[in-house]
Amino acid sequence: MAQYENYMPYSAGLDSIEAVNSLFRKVYQYMAIGLILTSLTAYFTASSSAMLSFLYGSQYSFLILVIAEIGLVIYLSAAINKLSASTALILFYVYSVLNGLTISSVLLVYTSESVYKAFLSTAGMFGAMSLYGLYTKSDLTGMGSFLRMGLFGLIIAMVINMFVGSSTAELVISILGIIIFLGLTAYDTAKIKAMASSFDGQDENLTGKVAVLGALALYLDFINIFLYLLRLFGRERN
Repeated sequence: MAQYENYMPYSAGLDSIEAVNSLFRKVYQYMAIGLILTSLTAYFTASSSAMLSFLYGSQYSFLILVIAEIGLVIYLSAAINKLSASTALILFYVYSVLNGLTISSVLLVYTSESVYKAFLSTAGMFGAMSLYGLYTKSDLTGMGSFLRMGLFGLIIAMVINMFVGSSTAELVISILGIIIFLGLTAYDTAKIKAMASSFDGQDENLTGKVAVLGALALYLDFINIFLYLLRLFGRERN
């Protein structure tokens, strides 16, 4: 989200409700399509023995896929000024498909009922926090640094627990992960709103690029809430 500040013309427009509404329609539309692509890719991958053999038959295949995902997000965020809105959107959809390949593993580990419940719970919690970020009068700016520090600490704790293997730590990490990404959902939504309020929406290419980055941020929040809920409440297959 910080990348917006590199190209957003703060002095270029007026606080327009229509600009905000127009931007959020794009953001939620792009995000929804991304989630659908991820879900379909994960389902068909988990149902295909050939795809599973390709992804998990070698540790290098999965590792390359993860590196490609990380690299694509970094490139999309760093090169957004140089990309057209349509190219940025295509890259976001490509990332959604790649993420579906990696997330397919949860369909193999957890029962279908657990996955459905986690998804529906995520949708409800995400929706509530995004609406809060959209309509709150409170200034959520200060939350950003706090949540980023919390996320950094969460990653360190996860790495350490990979070697320790503490079930208690796993429980705490899952709870904190849900709290942090729910907070990021509200924060990211409020930030997108602030960006939208700073211009009048006349530049469709600019609006499109902001919408893509906004969709990416909220998509990542949604996916992480879903995964942490699964880790916390999901029932594994026998």
